[in-house]
Amino acid sequence: MRKTDKIYVAGHRGLVGSAIVRRLRAAGYNNIITRTHAELDLTDQHAVDDFFSSEHPDYVFLAAAKVGGIAANNTYPAEFIYQNLSIQTNIIHESYRAGVKRLLFLGSSCIYPKECPQPMKEEYLLSGPLEPTNRPYALAKIAGIEMCWAYNRQFGTRFMAVMPTNLYGPNDNYDLKNSHVMPALIRKTHEAKERGDKEVVVWGTGTPRREFLYSDDMAAACLYLLEQTDDNLRTLLNNEHPPLVNIGCGTDLTIRELAEMIRDVVGFNGTLTFDSTKPDGTMQKLLDVSKLNKMGWKAATSLRDGIASVYEKYLQKA
Repeated sequence: MRKTDKIYVAGHRGLVGSAIVRRLRAAGYNNIITRTHAELDLTDQHAVDDFFSSEHPDYVFLAAAKVGGIAANNTYPAEFIYQNLSIQTNIIHESYRAGVKRLLFLGSSCIYPKECPQPMKEEYLLSGPLEPTNRPYALAKIAGIEMCWAYNRQFGTRFMAVMPTNLYGPNDNYDLKNSHVMPALIRKTHEAKERGDKEVVVWGTGTPRREFLYSDDMAAACLYLLEQTDDNLRTLLNNEHPPLVNIGCGTDLTIRELAEMIRDVVGFNGTLTFDSTKPDGTMQKLLDVSKLNKMGWKAATSLRDGIASVYEKYLQKA
């Protein structure tokens, strides 16, 4: 990649996309294209066609997606599968037609089976049933991976798919109805502290284990991959298997431990109560990141430092 290359970041306002834009600018890439939803509806095939025909980006980060936690996935399954399939299908196809040099598709660790061996290796994809609560979203993301692979095989494109673990960071969604566990716990704990409450109620038993990665670390990994030479990527893009690589830190903790860490960072002195009537989801989701580590990249931000940074930014907007 050259500093003058035209780079399109789809979904630049979200948690993932905004982190990628920050990372690109910090690295000296200034020819960055972005569009808001009002400016470009990515589910509209003709609109996406017109955009690529006029802009002709050299590289694409496909970070646009409809995302949410367990409650959102259960409430809006049709929207999750329709919108994600539409967005990624339009962008991947038009990237091929426009001659994009490389595309990086952002997936999710929920693509792996519910009872997947831990840690989850890339080759475990499609080896078992999915977690029912986010099956529509997961199937859409799996289709995106397959589409990248199919276009590489048929048309010689260099499209890659990365599967980040659970992400957190600036510009996260703190809506308690459809946010992920990290921002939900930060907001609930902060508001409980402000009200002087004696307890915070946490969904589930607190026993599931989760891995968390700071969004700026994820963005650094994505740029690291796109900056690699063809020779360095030959194993990933050899068309013998999906062009898929996990992005994570390689360690996890229980939801109880996470809630306790957030309580300490926020400075809440009350107790944590776990509501076992609410769903736990998958009991463990830990990515095997050995492939990315062997390529020379490792996460740099500790979980406690990341939570402290996120909470500081949350307070600035609260």
